[in-house]
Amino acid sequence: MIRAELNEQPWSEPSEQPLGEPSEQLWGERKEQPWGEPSEQLSALKEGSIDFGVLLLGTDINTYYMARNFHEAYGIKPHAIGKVSMGFTQYSSIMTCEIVPDLWNAAVMKSVVERYALAHPNKPLILVGTNDTYVRLIVENAEFLRRYFLFNYVDLKTLNNLLIKQNFYREYKDLGLAMPKSYFVDCARELDEEELKQGVSELLFPVILKPGDGIKYHDHEFAGQAKVYKLNSAEEIIKVVKEITEAGYDDELVIQEFIPGDDSRLFDAIFYCNAKAEPQLMSFAQIGLQERTPGGIGNCTVLVNGYNEFGNTTEIKDKLVEFLKKIEYKGIAEFDLKYDERDATFKVFEINPRQARSSYYLTACGYNLAEYLVDDLLYQKPKDFVFIDKKMVLSFVPFSIVKNYVTNEKLKTEILRLKREGSYVRPLHYKNDLNLMRKPWLVARDLNYVKKYREYSW
Repeated sequence: MIRAELNEQPWSEPSEQPLGEPSEQLWGERKEQPWGEPSEQLSALKEGSIDFGVLLLGTDINTYYMARNFHEAYGIKPHAIGKVSMGFTQYSSIMTCEIVPDLWNAAVMKSVVERYALAHPNKPLILVGTNDTYVRLIVENAEFLRRYFLFNYVDLKTLNNLLIKQNFYREYKDLGLAMPKSYFVDCARELDEEELKQGVSELLFPVILKPGDGIKYHDHEFAGQAKVYKLNSAEEIIKVVKEITEAGYDDELVIQEFIPGDDSRLFDAIFYCNAKAEPQLMSFAQIGLQERTPGGIGNCTVLVNGYNEFGNTTEIKDKLVEFLKKIEYKGIAEFDLKYDERDATFKVFEINPRQARSSYYLTACGYNLAEYLVDDLLYQKPKDFVFIDKKMVLSFVPFSIVKNYVTNEKLKTEILRLKREGSYVRPLHYKNDLNLMRKPWLVARDLNYVKKYREYSW
């Protein structure tokens, strides 16, 4: 059974060190091991030919996607360091992998990445986190990491407002985004069942229950634990809250209205904002299917970029761009949204401060996020804002699942048309990845998907 690197141990306490201005993101702090004289650096900058390295934190599907981006764009093999070995990256010839079981410990992480940096002198190194925990580790230890690496992330305050969901809904409710109605339960307090029933009385069932702090939540595993719960009564809510609390989780839970509609009402938007907090790139994709297992709900398996059967694309585009400008966002961001037919609005569920596992569709459309990172961090190239409207299907599942489980016939027809035209990509299938074990592993993964879609529903 494949497991993602999301259920493991915590990191150290957050550092309150500020991240500094973009101009402080230097690779030259390895003074004992410079990568070139100033005249050589200037020449390379002008030519756009700097030799650089890439360190990825993680070993999951997101890690593979970023490794493929760098390999396609620059022909280089990134190095990945993660907690556990996973097939996505283990069975690959386009990268190298290193397993450090205690990597989520900040002291261990700093020691390991410092050793890597000192072993690769004389060139700048780009650092990319591939899940929320790794992004948090980078941000919390940014001052130390900037001695060796280039990266582009938000500051700690903004990170906490994004990763901790109750903060997101409270802090940003007046910044122009439509959000689902929500009620919060503090698991550090003794549960008052009557208060909870009264609090959710304004929400229509079913409701969604999810942890406010997903990283902390996964530190407290228990039987039947799910990433997100869909519940049909106050009694079911109370039961799940008790299970979560008894497992040791002591932060807040978010209980939300369920936005009507199947998976095809879900949308994905990816942004790149440069180190000056200027939005440079945006996608907007309608989702056809998501994962079905309890631990996978919320992860997209099929989407179509450049397609939106509900309209108002320009309106939501402008709102998301304006929001990112207001909070001075830096780096890659993913918006999770759902179209609400009741009031014809796109409701924002969350913003992930990183690329998504499904973000390869941007590369398939001709916009590689690795190139945006390199052009920004190494060359400081100005870029005009681009909204990617090219139509492209991305799928992690075999085509039989697309045909059998996408219930929106209008969207399915579009997917079939795009597949016939060749605008269809499976990001884990890369012709230049020549590891001998990869093809058998991908076949087994597809067969497992067939089994999962038969057994689970949402």
